[in-house]
Amino acid sequence: MQYTTHQSPEQKRIALVAHDNMKDTLAKWCLDHRDHLAKHQLYATGTTAKLIANVAQLELTALLSGPMGGDQQIGAMIAEQACDVLFFFWDPFAAMPHDPDIKALLRIAAVWNIAVACNPSTADMLISSPLLNQSYTYQHPDYSSYQANR
Repeated sequence: MQYTTHQSPEQKRIALVAHDNMKDTLAKWCLDHRDHLAKHQLYATGTTAKLIANVAQLELTALLSGPMGGDQQIGAMIAEQACDVLFFFWDPFAAMPHDPDIKALLRIAAVWNIAVACNPSTADMLISSPLLNQSYTYQHPDYSSYQANR
């Protein structure tokens, strides 16, 4: 497979998503890391956006609720290379009626090779990385030949 490089900007475009049982955890995590997050463009789904705005006092763009299409909005941003990092605090014990949407979101993040944190420990490591605050060049598969042959 051929690869191409992509350059993420210094100011990252960060998506924040959380399952119902993890919304409070994500909001508190955002409060704890407010100074880091405030330097970036933030996007969040539905009630998660409202909760983060209230708890952490962060400015962000609110998308639709996950089950109403917010997960797909973030997926589209990733596919259009308009999202650099995904913080997705998911609850591994809760059954989700929109589980296929969640799997699709994680799949598209892997397809485009963006940074993903699915729990607070990984999120702590990612937020503390010096790469978060500088331009970062990374590779993802070159899909241009695939698209040309369609």
